[in-house]
Amino acid sequence: MGEPQEDVAQEEEEEGGDFGGSGDASSPYVPPYRPTLPARERLHIQKSNVCSRAYFVVVMVFFHVYILNVIALLLYVHYNNGPGDLASVDGSPTETVAEDGSPLPHAAPPDQVLEMNKYRQSYSLPRIEGIRVGHVQRVSLMPEKTHEMKTLSLKPLLFEIPGFLSEEECRVVVQLAQLKGLTESQTTASCGGEQQEPGQPLLVLTTDEVFSLLDLDQDGLLQKQEIVSHSRSQDGTWLSPDNLRQILTGLEAQQAGALTLEDFRLVFDIFKHPAKQRSSTLQGHFQRRSKHTRMYQGPGSHHVLHSLRNRVTRLARLPSPLVEFSEPLQVIRYEQGGFSNAHHDSSPAHSETTCAHTRLAGNTSTLTEIKCRYLTVMVYLNSVVEGGETTFPVADNRTYEQEALVQDGTDLTDTRATCERGNLRVKPTAGTALLWYNHLSDGRGWMGEVDEYSLHGGCPVMLGEKWVANSWVNVDPDHQRQARYQRLVSNEQTAKSGREESYHPLSHSELHQDL
Repeated sequence: MGEPQEDVAQEEEEEGGDFGGSGDASSPYVPPYRPTLPARERLHIQKSNVCSRAYFVVVMVFFHVYILNVIALLLYVHYNNGPGDLASVDGSPTETVAEDGSPLPHAAPPDQVLEMNKYRQSYSLPRIEGIRVGHVQRVSLMPEKTHEMKTLSLKPLLFEIPGFLSEEECRVVVQLAQLKGLTESQTTASCGGEQQEPGQPLLVLTTDEVFSLLDLDQDGLLQKQEIVSHSRSQDGTWLSPDNLRQILTGLEAQQAGALTLEDFRLVFDIFKHPAKQRSSTLQGHFQRRSKHTRMYQGPGSHHVLHSLRNRVTRLARLPSPLVEFSEPLQVIRYEQGGFSNAHHDSSPAHSETTCAHTRLAGNTSTLTEIKCRYLTVMVYLNSVVEGGETTFPVADNRTYEQEALVQDGTDLTDTRATCERGNLRVKPTAGTALLWYNHLSDGRGWMGEVDEYSLHGGCPVMLGEKWVANSWVNVDPDHQRQARYQRLVSNEQTAKSGREESYHPLSHSELHQDL
């Protein structure tokens, strides 16, 4: 087998040597003989198919991961939009099972469960995401206008909204509070009466300003319904029922049934000189030191107060009935040296306590009443010259311990001594609003435990005075009791509006009874 191959190789060497130059150059070139070898079979591999298959696998993996993320997000949104049982496709409630797989008994008939589920979906408590400290997001509180909302802390969840009210709107709220009259927040009058501090008049409005504030429709005439609308809040001093009745007496003396500005000046002169009155009660009201008052924001109220409530609703992103059925707006005035120690706006709920606003709905008059305030919106109505900051002593602390509030024998809740030691302080600026949550979420879209980090207070006013307005949203931790309260108030308002539509004329005695 090897001999033929050696002959062929020898012939190739001889021919190659001749070609190298020893042979005749004129002889034609004859290519060497090369036997034909059997053809090898080649495996044709389609590389494109292999790449496509790997690419398809990768795409499918990412697609499944994406689908799982979407499902997880939907479940998260569902369980955070409100407490309640899941409902099946046909609308019937699904069966609740225990950890061992056994079904649990239903707490109420299906019709009641469906009704409660509808309430839970309608009255869930969404929360604004803080993202991080310093994060700024835009919010729409008024038509064709946006505001910037800045996250100040995450514990508690606290936001700052500059320009929440304009300076003119702040001035109107302050004037309305002065017009109504403010009462002492903590101290009470002595038997011998109080002396008014010189240079601090309780009512610093002109006659024209008072008339403009009372004249809600701005038609230049003061009518009965406009006077009645100012009697909805009960803790005023100047616009007390006695004072309003005297205004009505002067109004009914006019044949036109309304007071013009000239007529009102005669009535207003009596209040500027209380010694002219037969009763000494009003004189005592004028001598009392003013601190705070409540402002009615419902139908018939001043448009600035009504607009303020609407902005709170938009800012908090809550159902409007929750805000409308909460306690009235509180306006507070701090004189020079005024302060408030650190405190929580809301109280923890226990089995022996009940929320003050839903006490009647809960039918639990024997329990201790507490304030249940889901969130606070505080608006600065003026810029303080010096001092008056709002302090959050333990904001964004890593942990919260009641014992840690006393350090080196000093109580951090005493703002007069430890205001500068607070973790976060906000300087009052006219029109700026603060929003913070007094409660944590229960994980199902309702109100949970009190957020201990929401501890806050007011630093002493060193120079000038400080005006603030507090708007609280009241929510009962028991969503069923909150639902009953909402239905009771809604039915009462519907019945009241029906009575007002069926009977328009109001007599003098009925107006006095309303006052």
